[in-house]
Amino acid sequence: MNASPTLNELLDGCTRSAMHLEMRDGYGRSSPGFRAWLEEKPFDRTDFDAPWVSLIRRTVARGVVVRRARIISEPISDYIRYEHSATPYANLAGGEQVRWLPRHQSSDLTLPGNDFWLFDDRLVRFGLHSGDGEATGYEFSEDPAVVKLYASAFEAVWQRGIDHAEYHPA
Repeated sequence: MNASPTLNELLDGCTRSAMHLEMRDGYGRSSPGFRAWLEEKPFDRTDFDAPWVSLIRRTVARGVVVRRARIISEPISDYIRYEHSATPYANLAGGEQVRWLPRHQSSDLTLPGNDFWLFDDRLVRFGLHSGDGEATGYEFSEDPAVVKLYASAFEAVWQRGIDHAEYHPA
């Protein structure tokens, strides 16, 4: 693995599980899909989401379980409303499992300071963001104690989370 593997490389190298925890109520305004959604303009998600859906499909086809949990404030932000509407096309279509946890139901959980991906219970990729939600970079850890902490946090959120098909945003 090179010094800064891409998300595609990490998922392509995954053999058992990939878990993603999102905890922000917004991820900036740079997404063309989000901008179109805000302006109530038509947006063809086909080409926009195709690379991600293809990556997840081939990952899941190898037997890797890909789960995404989102902790969200209610009432939800515009960004989360957009994410919820895009989830069937951008996540579920590829084979991801997605759950939502209203933030008020996570108060007694110990949660990390950053969003993260956890690959095969061996590598954590921390997502770093600016105050306005734009991605600013990534950091990595293979420290077994960090991996264990992040796996435990994800599983606690997953256990309480509401499946996408059952979650109706407030």
